[in-house]
Amino acid sequence: MPTTVQRLIGIYDADHTLRGELAYFVGARLGRAHCALCDITHATVRAKPEWRRCQAQLPVPFETFHRDDQPAEVRAATDDAAPVVVAETAAGSFTVLLDADALEDCQGSITTMQRAVEHALQANQLAWPDPAS
Repeated sequence: MPTTVQRLIGIYDADHTLRGELAYFVGARLGRAHCALCDITHATVRAKPEWRRCQAQLPVPFETFHRDDQPAEVRAATDDAAPVVVAETAAGSFTVLLDADALEDCQGSITTMQRAVEHALQANQLAWPDPAS
């Protein structure tokens, strides 16, 4: 019996402070900083409209954090890895679904990331909540 997912959590490989955001923006333009999750969810500065639609259509919330503002339990579950996408189960456990390499393989595509998440859920015996519940 698969375990039910209650939310997805994405961790960006950047800090959320103004200085951190600016450093990432400049570093990315100069080829010194890169975050595959940022490539998927954001255009130059703002979230892609397609990403917002994707989030709204998922059966669970998909929350994003930065390296420095992520929940402590997520940091512990991922060994402080970023970027990463994690599933939190109804029991409160965390499972890494997509690591940096898997996110890089998505090549900035929201659709490809959605497929990768679905595959990872199945591989980890996780399931979306039953809509009838």
